[in-house]
Amino acid sequence: MKITTKQFGEIEFEDSKTIEFEEGIIGFENFKKYLLVNSGDELFLWLTSVDEPEIVFPLISIGVLVDDYKYKGKEEGELFGIVTLNKDPLKITVNLKAPVCISKDNKRGSQKILDNDLYPIDYNLFAES
Repeated sequence: MKITTKQFGEIEFEDSKTIEFEEGIIGFENFKKYLLVNSGDELFLWLTSVDEPEIVFPLISIGVLVDDYKYKGKEEGELFGIVTLNKDPLKITVNLKAPVCISKDNKRGSQKILDNDLYPIDYNLFAES
């Protein structure tokens, strides 16, 4: 299979590499199939819609940010926060309130809004030194 994105150009992949989000991503419920793209950047992965390749979510592993993240969901897998990018690095934030869970083993993903106040939707990725 092949998709073309503005960000990465043409990406060729096997259907077995796609991740199925049964309920979609919040706000994008109609898009169910995604590809996890590693651009070589150590910090971010890019969750790219197979059905609409211009829909791309930058992700960061929550384990990099929070040591003992409290999560109980129906999926088992690695937890990611969706990143909101900004030209000013001090304004780049991560949504820790609604993590994305991806199981690379069974190629399933989900997103869940946590029912607690432990984590913000706008966690600052970088702080002023």
